[in-house]
Amino acid sequence: MATPAQQLPQGWEAEWDANNQRYLFIETATGRTQWEPPVDQGIQPQYSENAPGAAEQPVHHGKRRQYAAGQTQAYYGGGESSLDPGYLAGTAAQPGGAQLFTPGLVGENQFASQQTQAAPAPGQAPQYYAPAEPEYINAPGFQQQPAYGQPVDNLANQFGQMGLAGQKQFQLYTTNLLTSPPDPRDLHIPPPEIRLPPNASAKIPLALILTPYRSLKEGDEPVPVITDTVIARCRRCRTYINPYVQFIDGGNRWRCCMCNMTNEVPQLFDWDQVRNQPGDRWARAELNHSVVEFVAPTEYMVRPPQPAVYIFLIDVSNAAVSTGMVATATRTIKENLERIPDEDGRTKVAIICFDVSLYFFSLPQGTTEPTMLVVSDIDDVFLPKPNDLLVNLAESRESVENLLDKIGNMFQDNHIIGSALGPALQAGFKLMVSVITVRLSVAKLWSCRRVCPALVPERSRTGKIPKILGTSKESGLLQAAVPFYKTFAIECSRAQVSVDMFLFSASYQDVATLACLPHYTSGQTYYYPAFNAVRSEDAIKFAHEFGEVLAMPIMLEAVMRVRASRGLRMSSFHGNFFVRSTDLLAMPAVPQDQSYAIEIQIEETISTPFVVFQTAVLHTTCYGERRIRVVTQALPTTSSLSEVFASADQVAIATFFANKAVERSLTHKLEDSRDFIHKTLIDILIAYKTSMTSGGAGASGQLAISDNMKMLPVLVLGLLKNVGIRQSTQIPPDLRAYAQALLTSMPSQLLIPYLYPTFYALHNMPPEAGTIGEHGVVLPPPLPLTSERLERHGLYLIEDGQTMFLWVGRDAVEALVRDVFDLPGYETLRGGKTTLRVLDNPFSERINAIIQKIREMRRGPYYPHLYIVKEDGEPPLRLWALSALIQDRADVLPSYQQFLSTLREKVSST
Repeated sequence: MATPAQQLPQGWEAEWDANNQRYLFIETATGRTQWEPPVDQGIQPQYSENAPGAAEQPVHHGKRRQYAAGQTQAYYGGGESSLDPGYLAGTAAQPGGAQLFTPGLVGENQFASQQTQAAPAPGQAPQYYAPAEPEYINAPGFQQQPAYGQPVDNLANQFGQMGLAGQKQFQLYTTNLLTSPPDPRDLHIPPPEIRLPPNASAKIPLALILTPYRSLKEGDEPVPVITDTVIARCRRCRTYINPYVQFIDGGNRWRCCMCNMTNEVPQLFDWDQVRNQPGDRWARAELNHSVVEFVAPTEYMVRPPQPAVYIFLIDVSNAAVSTGMVATATRTIKENLERIPDEDGRTKVAIICFDVSLYFFSLPQGTTEPTMLVVSDIDDVFLPKPNDLLVNLAESRESVENLLDKIGNMFQDNHIIGSALGPALQAGFKLMVSVITVRLSVAKLWSCRRVCPALVPERSRTGKIPKILGTSKESGLLQAAVPFYKTFAIECSRAQVSVDMFLFSASYQDVATLACLPHYTSGQTYYYPAFNAVRSEDAIKFAHEFGEVLAMPIMLEAVMRVRASRGLRMSSFHGNFFVRSTDLLAMPAVPQDQSYAIEIQIEETISTPFVVFQTAVLHTTCYGERRIRVVTQALPTTSSLSEVFASADQVAIATFFANKAVERSLTHKLEDSRDFIHKTLIDILIAYKTSMTSGGAGASGQLAISDNMKMLPVLVLGLLKNVGIRQSTQIPPDLRAYAQALLTSMPSQLLIPYLYPTFYALHNMPPEAGTIGEHGVVLPPPLPLTSERLERHGLYLIEDGQTMFLWVGRDAVEALVRDVFDLPGYETLRGGKTTLRVLDNPFSERINAIIQKIREMRRGPYYPHLYIVKEDGEPPLRLWALSALIQDRADVLPSYQQFLSTLREKVSST
């Protein structure tokens, strides 16, 4: 049988896209690309399932197990795939000529295709359905990001290689949102090469979305490290030398790409200190890679790098012990002691327990028996002993393990229900002030009664919550109730202390106030409502996430500064850090995969052909080496608005919107944050209509946007329906505050599915779904987020990276229920949080493989719960699952079509 590449009309060529496992068709004359096969005489391909009388073509899929190799992530931009590129991914995209990918859903609504009856063929995988779904793709494509920087042979041709010289013009394609339904595949198409406008006339916000410390997965390339301590920087603007500078005067001087200052090349720049001979300048990593790390010389240190210190504060009040939090926390710490970064053997640990008193543990060297020291005076916290409270992990490993084994028994009969978190934090701070670099992990459960009222923030507003929800005063519940925690967080930041909060509660505990500590100390908040270790799912989730945080390599004592070309100014910063000066961000610890958004203003008209952004993070590695991570990005500029629109990155824009919405909700009102995002989207649509469409100003029957931004409206709708800023009188303040913490710290790879969940049909998934393909487990094709896709006999999976719902239709056949749940029928199935067992049948194995893949494929420590949701089951759980289908109307929130109608009215009225 001929392949698609052999059946092309003249003027077209086909290129196999390993990431999407399908052919990409390229028109050679224009460079235009599309997924659907081209046809002669302008005939558009039809998206019916099968032509009348035509036999369905078999789809061939490789079964060889091979994970992605050579995959590294770009540090700028929000175009990162929402799934790990190891899933169905091939080689990284190369930054060649500008191209715009155009999915094939312009002319036909594929999702409205009629369904026909089909029976499984003999020997085929079981299919649990009556009507068949249209098989519109073989598998979703989750594209890799470009590598850190593409190496070049020499600097004479580097700008041509990087697309900064001889640029191919973008082809702008306009999409009518009213007739083009959202296609989940569009979120995984690589973002276009960005072009910056000379001013803000396009109304598209300009921001950097960056993750300076990205985790390395299998096949990722590590960041190149320069160890010779020869660091060339501009004398005027202090920019680090990078691939975009120009050498002049016979290579003896270089011109800064930021300020055009000429600088001397360092004397040892061309000397190979390892071989003690002249080196090859063009082989230096900083001239070939956009992301590098310099080993810092002594002038970058105010003191020698300090050892990392982990202090664990564990609540041992009655509620904490009875729910199993204490036992789970101590067991997790013990099991992960080996994983705590300690390559230099200097890492130190300490454990402090607390209820209404503080419990210190002395671990003298040479003994394995701990001594407990109790401090009951929490009004004036002091350390009961000057030494042996903080011990070297390697030297006192046995003592620490012995203590962790005994803590559960020490407090198993504790009936005290108070909890003095504030004094415990102060005690931990006092313990480590002499050892500057610290990571402070807090396992905390807040009970209904407490002591030390000055440090209990929620006491003053608990009774007011029901009256405030849904009103203009609700934003006050998202701010710190008392100044203690913010003030204490700033003290921690100055002392290079980072705080992670692990919060457990079945009732209100004011997450918004407690989250101040991680926010200003570059830590992270983890929240476990209604935690009970008796449920194995709760214990597994906490143990997994806590263990991943303990094992995570971190940057310590970090400061970050972003520089940009003249005419650009960093106007605001979003993320977990403390702004030490106008452009210097203090980060006691930089966790892996934590994201930051930096808003940029164009202050002067840009006249240069390209602009440069450079982020520098001075830090200490977790094994005691001072380094500087430098991330440099050069972006071409253009005076063509069509190129600006055609190059916009919808994922980066949505990520910026999420950060901006949280900021507005804290400084203004929740309603103001929603209005701001809505208005900004309307401004973009108006600017596009006015400048890019023939209709111009005035009423119009369409809602136009560039093809590369056609998913932006549905992402905005997902943000408006997110728990963090959703309009509702039923959202608990703790859940809203935690959602906002996620919105401002997750990288785009995690944030996009959190805004636009992934929806799979499992009962009729393709035969290869759930099996091992070339790049790991193959996932089913994603569906649009609407309940119109739910069938009464179906089995569906909805997931947003934090929670997974397994939706079971009320008419699910007995064979499906038996194969998945090992139950005789739908009536015996119970909904709720669950762990799905792997049964002895292929369908169960495939579904469990898909669930496991979803839990592993994204970066970050999160481990989503799995809930079984019956179509006629408990209303709260059912409504929770349906709220993830954001294209449907929910309560007072509009459906996607209603949202588009509102946008069209606003745009047409201008």
